[in-house]
This record gives sequence, C-alpha cells and structure tokens, in this order.
Amino acid sequence: QAQLTESGGGLVQAGGSLRLSCAASGEFVSKYGMGWFRQAPGKEREFVATINWNSASTYYAKSVKGRATISRDNTNNEMYLQMSGLKPEDTAVYYCAASRFNTGVPDPQYYHYWGQGTQVTVSL
Repeated sequence: QAQLTESGGGLVQAGGSLRLSCAASGEFVSKYGMGWFRQAPGKEREFVATINWNSASTYYAKSVKGRATISRDNTNNEMYLQMSGLKPEDTAVYYCAASRFNTGVPDPQYYHYWGQGTQVTVSL
C-alpha cells in the first residue's frame, strides 16, 4: 500500500514557475515507478512525466518537455515536478501516482496509487 499527497499548486502568471511535491508513504514506495498526470476541466487525465524507482530514467510528455523536470528523493519518499515557462494550457489538477512496477510508464492504467491532486492555475 502507498499513500500519496501532493502540494505546491496555486495561481501562477504565464511564464512563471512552480514546483509540485508529492509526499509518499508506504513500505515499498521507494521501489515504485512514479509519475505526474494532470486533468483539465472537461478533458481526460493526461500524462505529464514519469520517473523510475532509482531516477535512472525519466520521460516527459511532448507538451512539457524542456519546461518540466521530474525528480525524486527516495530517502525522504518524495517526488517533485519543477515546471517553468508555464502557459495557460498547463492549468489543471495535477496528480502524482505510484506504480508497483519499478519503471515509469506514461499510461495511467499501470499506476496503482493516486494522490488527491493539487490545482495549478496559470493566468495571462
């Protein structure tokens, strides 16, 4: 079992930056692949970024590549998403997720645990 709690969302002006955090608890969470997904109003949940269990591999959606950096701290069981150059289309609820598979994959079906989400709103 794992429990995930996101933080760091808020209102940001276009062009700004923010860092989302995901605090994870659970016996094996440091061995799980993890990822960030987002869901905008009226749209399906979409992949943002993933990271494997030991940070050796990361993968980004085209929409955020070059503007986002995913990282994790297994000592403290936390994961982060640093985003810069934010655009209004980045507005969404951002979710962190953990998969019992130790690789990160872009498909939400592979994730077993989800946080409650944190709202990110980017204004012009």
